[in-house]
Amino acid sequence: MFNRILIANRGEIAVRIIRACREMGIETVAVYSKADKDSLHVKMAQQAICIGNSPSSESYLNIPSIISAAEIADVEAIHPGYGFLAENAHFAEICESCQIKFIGPKPESVRLMGDKALARQTVQKTGLPITPGTDVLKDQEEALRFAKKIGYPVIIKAKMGGGGKGMKVAHNDGKLVSAFLTARTEAEAAFGNGDVYIEKFIEEPRHIEMQILADQHGNTVYLGERDCSIQRRHQKLIEEAPSPSLSKKTRKRMGDAAVRIAKAVKYENAGTIEFLVDKDENFYFMEMNTRLQVEHPVTELVTGIDIVKEQIRIAAGEKLAFTQEDIHTKGAAIECRINAEDPDNNFMPSPGKIETYLAPGGPWVRVDSHIYPGYVIPPYYDSMIAKVIVYAPHRHEAIAKMSRALSEMQIGPIKTTIPLLMRIMNRPNFQKGHVNTGFIDKMMNQIQPQPKS
Repeated sequence: MFNRILIANRGEIAVRIIRACREMGIETVAVYSKADKDSLHVKMAQQAICIGNSPSSESYLNIPSIISAAEIADVEAIHPGYGFLAENAHFAEICESCQIKFIGPKPESVRLMGDKALARQTVQKTGLPITPGTDVLKDQEEALRFAKKIGYPVIIKAKMGGGGKGMKVAHNDGKLVSAFLTARTEAEAAFGNGDVYIEKFIEEPRHIEMQILADQHGNTVYLGERDCSIQRRHQKLIEEAPSPSLSKKTRKRMGDAAVRIAKAVKYENAGTIEFLVDKDENFYFMEMNTRLQVEHPVTELVTGIDIVKEQIRIAAGEKLAFTQEDIHTKGAAIECRINAEDPDNNFMPSPGKIETYLAPGGPWVRVDSHIYPGYVIPPYYDSMIAKVIVYAPHRHEAIAKMSRALSEMQIGPIKTTIPLLMRIMNRPNFQKGHVNTGFIDKMMNQIQPQPKS
């Protein structure tokens, strides 16, 4: 087992990894930008090293600075968390060349599944269903020809995409041309690669993902699914496990498919296979995230498996201590992402100083966060400042528990998404489990408060 690990990330996920390491008796080294000098992960780690200026391009994406910090601190491994360099094959290769263990999959797996177009080709060879789509498009004329062939709507996706960036839906030729140009621009800015491709857009599907774990000895298991259908502009707001609308038969078929995909690319460590599911429970491969997911806590609560600890054990060469037959999901878990945004003002970012902070508590309520009274939310990074996760024996009880927890939570004077999340919890369609990826767009007028007269 490792003695010392560097965490190449910030915010709540850095805190989450530090806590797991402490319980395992592993020392931690935090890295931080100048904007994060007072962040909680800096205070919690045994050692903290500044790696650059506030913009992520000069700090959390600065590979030479991170490797230098790792060498100075004499760490044996680096945990990338999620985002930033977590799915950067080049970074994983550099870690390997410096004799530092990358806590994640091998670089070749990151590269293969990180290239969305190549990942589609790989999965297609396994015989599993994918949505109709193209390879990388040369130009907008090629995009128009494909769209006319399969019919609208279609969705344009960045080849190296993630987090909803470089994704645009088009319902006609005119929208496709503008969406094509916008998607390429966004992709270039976000990933340094403007390549895009097209898929047939499945309207109002459910977004279901399967968590897998794979060790270095050929053992691969799935830990059940998460329903991530409540999202805005391809950014998830609420996740739950298990899905309220997936049959036992489909769940097993999807889990087996996820393991099959992981084995096809010789995958190691934690990963997630994402699917779109239509109203008839037909499912289609969408992408693989070769990293820890933001929403991993809901899986932990229904399985009792600490995914971060398993990541570390796998990277250290240990075999999985359980088989597929040992894994049983129990109860229901829901996660709400708390973002520093104003949902009543077109989700305008709301950085600034937190003067009031009261976290909810009670049985089976978990809060993953890095904020505290007096903490200043910087404007440079993702707006998520906390995750509230609850567990209960049954889904309706989990919804009631989440509603209660959100009503207790106080963060001020900045604006957050808490009021919006509370309104979603009270929506009859959500409570019945009648959700799809169009839920927010379709219901926003009712969810938003009525204007004052």
